[in-house]
Amino acid sequence: MIKLLIASVMVCVLVYAAVFWFLKNPALFARDVTPDSPKAVPVRLEADVQFLAALKPSRAFHNVASLNAAANYIEAEFKKAGCMPERRTFKIGDNDYHNIVCSLGPQESPRVVIGAHYDVEGDNNPGADDNAGAVAGVLELARMIGRAKPDLAHGLDLVAFSLEELPNFKSANMGSYIYAEWLVSEALEIKLMISVEMIGYFADAPGSQTYPLSFLKWFYPDRGNFIGVVGQAFDRARVARVKKLMRTDDALPVYSINAPGFVPGIDLSDHWSFWRHNLPAVMVTDTAFFRNPNYHMPSDTPDTLDYQRMALTVDGLYQVAVRY
Repeated sequence: MIKLLIASVMVCVLVYAAVFWFLKNPALFARDVTPDSPKAVPVRLEADVQFLAALKPSRAFHNVASLNAAANYIEAEFKKAGCMPERRTFKIGDNDYHNIVCSLGPQESPRVVIGAHYDVEGDNNPGADDNAGAVAGVLELARMIGRAKPDLAHGLDLVAFSLEELPNFKSANMGSYIYAEWLVSEALEIKLMISVEMIGYFADAPGSQTYPLSFLKWFYPDRGNFIGVVGQAFDRARVARVKKLMRTDDALPVYSINAPGFVPGIDLSDHWSFWRHNLPAVMVTDTAFFRNPNYHMPSDTPDTLDYQRMALTVDGLYQVAVRY
């Protein structure tokens, strides 16, 4: 009886260890941050979020004037950072929509793409966390790179995508889908795409973090005080590398998950478009509605975001942008 009990415990431990290793893909090496790296500035992130969230009506697909105002702002901020952005226009129905692309580094080399969508779902949604904060992060990356002028060994595209939200979500109308399709048509080599999807909402209370499958709470924190890196089940090396590079400060834990696409939430952003074109991609996220009660609500306002921890997230993205 005792031997059976011991054997059962050992099996449970081995199963837990196997699932832990498969899902969490632990990064086993110490933090490695480039000395004298620039730091993201929280007040600049907040200013970007404030502008985008204040646009009326909201940045929904049918409110073309607001989307154009957002595109104009993003384009102007890229220019201020020292980039000459390209406006890549596409037509859906009778309307023109715009991806705004800031290309840096040697364009003949394999490239890293870091992008965030600037549209929202619904007419009464300021969209601060979803997804003005992520757009602010991409703009701040351009500023940091413009200030530090790192010697990039690869091409780097910083992209603001339009039309990620419904009714275009998971369709060929998405700005990111159209951009990925163009990359493939040009036979451009992509080292990695990072979809920056909601990076501003953090919660320290016990029970503030939920998960799409209940057993995941055995492997991840119950407090929404971390940033997540999400990748496909067997895309382990890329996810581990991104997670390691993003660990720049103990004040912001970085967790990852490698999971199949049927797990709810795994493919819910612009990285889906790249996966559909067999291009390598991961998502960096605060986990959206698994943490943020303001998701797609009028209450998704700039005052609900934590700009200090958002800045730490952008610091991590900078390491990925220049070193991946």
